[in-house]
Amino acid sequence: MIQLLRKVYEIKLLRQVKSGKIPTHVAIIMDGNRRYAKSKGLDPLVGHFFGSKKAEEVLEWCWELGIKMLTLYAFSTENFSRPEEEKRSIFSIFERELNRLMNDKRTYDRGVRVKVIGKIELLPENLRKLVEEVEKRTKKNSKHFLNIAMAYGGRQEIIDAAKKILKGVKEGKIKLEDIDEKLVEKHLYSDGEYVKVDLLIRTGGEQRLSNFLPWQSVKSTAFFCDVYWPDFRKIDLLRAIRAWQMRVLGC
Repeated sequence: MIQLLRKVYEIKLLRQVKSGKIPTHVAIIMDGNRRYAKSKGLDPLVGHFFGSKKAEEVLEWCWELGIKMLTLYAFSTENFSRPEEEKRSIFSIFERELNRLMNDKRTYDRGVRVKVIGKIELLPENLRKLVEEVEKRTKKNSKHFLNIAMAYGGRQEIIDAAKKILKGVKEGKIKLEDIDEKLVEKHLYSDGEYVKVDLLIRTGGEQRLSNFLPWQSVKSTAFFCDVYWPDFRKIDLLRAIRAWQMRVLGC
């Protein structure tokens, strides 16, 4: 009975959301994988596997809703301090998921362009090569955009952009008077392909942004969800979008 009521509520919520404007760019901090596993009496590392499966599901929800761009926070620069066993497990999952995206017919049917943003040079060599390959194969896709923040730090992104701009000034390619917001955005990891985040979602109960897209999310609507990432439901996504519609569009 409870499941039936939830399904009815989901259908009603879906109708409400689809009757309004859909955010162009949604960013998600996928938090709570290890705590989810612990709550189930499982090895914390298993939580990352369940988290990757949830990400696959959420991708489909977003594309079906007509969201143009999705950015997922997968691995921060701070995460490199985690135990070697955990990092190997996470990198193995990344490898599997990137291969899946690259070879999945739906990636091309839906026109999904995949880009990995962050300090790619810090990743294992095999993973770096795979990143290059998936970006190359999906480069011509332009209907939907999936950004995966891997070895990412928001402050470092801004610092690296500043270094690129200073180098351009030193080489005479950039004039000081030409430095503005648009120029900075062109030198971010995305090369200016994504800028404004409309809606930022964080699961796991924490109410902080954890150095995620500080430049891009400065005017975004933040939605904090108590459920762990593997437990994230379509209802939770729809509630987040509805909150964005109510706060930003007044609908």
